[in-house]
Amino acid sequence: MLPTLLFSDTKMGELQDHMQETALWQAVLGEIELSVSRGNFVTWFKNTQLIRYKDEVAVVGVANIFVKNQLERKFNELVVETLAKNGIKPVKIEYKIHTGISPQIKHSETDVLINPAAIQSHVKETERPKAVIGGVTHSYRQGLNDRYTFDNFVVGAGNELAYAACQAIVGKPGKKYNPLFLYGGVGIGKTHLIQAVGNAIAAVRPKARVIYASTEQFVQEFVDALRFKKNTSDFAGFYRGSDVLIVDDVQFLAGKERVQEEFFHTFNALYQNNKQIIMSSDKPPKDIPTLEERLRSRFAWGMTIDMQPPDFETRCAILQTKAAAQGVNLNQAITEVLATRASGNIRELEGALNQLLAYCEMRAIEPDMQIVTAMFDSNKARPKHISARQIIERTAKHFHISIEDILGPKRDKDIVVPRQIAMYMLRSELHLSFPKIAHELGRKDHTTAIHSIGKIEKELGYDGSIKQYVGELKERLYA
Repeated sequence: MLPTLLFSDTKMGELQDHMQETALWQAVLGEIELSVSRGNFVTWFKNTQLIRYKDEVAVVGVANIFVKNQLERKFNELVVETLAKNGIKPVKIEYKIHTGISPQIKHSETDVLINPAAIQSHVKETERPKAVIGGVTHSYRQGLNDRYTFDNFVVGAGNELAYAACQAIVGKPGKKYNPLFLYGGVGIGKTHLIQAVGNAIAAVRPKARVIYASTEQFVQEFVDALRFKKNTSDFAGFYRGSDVLIVDDVQFLAGKERVQEEFFHTFNALYQNNKQIIMSSDKPPKDIPTLEERLRSRFAWGMTIDMQPPDFETRCAILQTKAAAQGVNLNQAITEVLATRASGNIRELEGALNQLLAYCEMRAIEPDMQIVTAMFDSNKARPKHISARQIIERTAKHFHISIEDILGPKRDKDIVVPRQIAMYMLRSELHLSFPKIAHELGRKDHTTAIHSIGKIEKELGYDGSIKQYVGELKERLYA
């Protein structure tokens, strides 16, 4: 026999008031969602709730200080107006950080994903489509990374359009914004966002063949197909059999005529069958050099979106999100210092945060302003626009060799080691791809860059002289 639950009149009244406030706030959110962009709604409104309305004061619970600040400064008038439309006219609205707030996961009863931002990918890497082309094992094939989801992507002014487009694609892949072409500088979240689309689609459509590939991977597999199979039918079948094809860094198709031809036919086959195509690049299609005109025009068929570096508020939100993922609660002052210091891109931002957290973890202390000031104010500010050429020139100067030698074919040890260190610096400091690094140093085969960088990374662990060279070079590079 089930126990009888007894409520006093006071408790019953409080319960009824809470239910009414919840229903009221849901109605308010429904109207606000129609008034702002999808990105703004998800970032600033979705995880809020009306905690209390009493004595003409409405108390709204928010997840963190950044949502609080944004609602107070930018959206307070909208909230007041929407409450008034629903019969509530507060004299004052207070926004309070409420620890009980957490994202709610909603699932649609149809096959269309209504709220992909709340979906975590449960599709394991082993369940995703794989293929062996011509008996060749592709150890460099990456596939989707499960940690890239909509849920941990921070939306800001520079990426909200791209975020909204990607969410729309999840609901109707192949029918909405096809192809989608995202472009922008390094470290602004392009890879995260395009993989989040793939993970979301894989979560709600387990039978869909979602394929993610870097252009470097696509090129290498095409070369392998020619080299080992003498034809490209298996290679073509793998990519053209996808339901969703996601290709990163398509600017590296430039100058590769045979690969461009293969990509053109792959693109056509998928597009004609209403399969979704998503691409990223560091520049818009019209600015990719030596790209065939037929590809250039096709890349722009659907939606082309320029992603901008995160603004100050977004950088703060990113820091808070990444710190929280590691179980650390950063206060506002520390967050703002880090966001001000690392103003270039998200990778630089994450690097500053990891440096701080690693320092504190090793000493079993909590981050505070004294530590942050000591760590970062004493460091020389890194230039915002250091180029690959500058790294190569300063490496050559550091080792007292000529630019011609470091870019040339000589295999003398006193030239090879500086050349390998230059490749390592291009990878670690500028995050360039292997083909780009090989191109910058005059190499035809990017496997040379892969080998050189791996060699230096390994030697840094045990060779004191290599470690000293790299440390001194970084000092001079940012002096």
